[in-house]
Amino acid sequence: MPAAYFTETRTWVFDLDNTLYPSHMRLFDQIEQRMTAYVMRALGVSEPEANRLRKQYWADYGTTLAGLMRLHDLDPLPYLVAVHDIDFGALTPDPELRARIAALPGRKIVYTNGSEPYARRVIGARGLEGLFDRVYGVEHAGFRPKPEPEAFAAIFARDGLEVTRAAMFEDDPRNLAAPHAMGLRTVHVAPEPHPAPHIHHHTDDLAGFLGQLLR
Repeated sequence: MPAAYFTETRTWVFDLDNTLYPSHMRLFDQIEQRMTAYVMRALGVSEPEANRLRKQYWADYGTTLAGLMRLHDLDPLPYLVAVHDIDFGALTPDPELRARIAALPGRKIVYTNGSEPYARRVIGARGLEGLFDRVYGVEHAGFRPKPEPEAFAAIFARDGLEVTRAAMFEDDPRNLAAPHAMGLRTVHVAPEPHPAPHIHHHTDDLAGFLGQLLR
């Protein structure tokens, strides 16, 4: 049972997109479309080329934004406002998930490669407001994205969490490598498992997994 591995956990770190809501809600599809449109305008390229660059920068640098900043000196703030200006109607409240997170002992935080204002809108749409002690966006890491170890170090230092008594829940397997190396318990939240030595646990049902920890 996974509960035995979390008895000392006192800080629970949750990713946002496709973690605090299931991937089948497809919210991030809207963001990807707005990213492509922004790249088209900022770089003056065609839609196919903008879409290619969006994917390439995500693969190479962790986020599209990181690639745009590094290679094109893009101002991150207007970008973050533009790409997160979406319809949140696809999200629905999840009372079970709310109850499970509320029952966890210790502190709960959100850490996302999106912005804090966007994260708070997602949290509200999922009915999870008031549960988290802190919400950290990419801006709190100096716009360095996950999976960069420096980004995690910046957020965890800012939060003051004790890494050996913390756990991270995340849908992107590569974003669990640095937390694992730092001493956190890692949980991959996704429809399909991704076997890797830096992933301790996998679940396709976050609320159900947390429920097992509370028994």
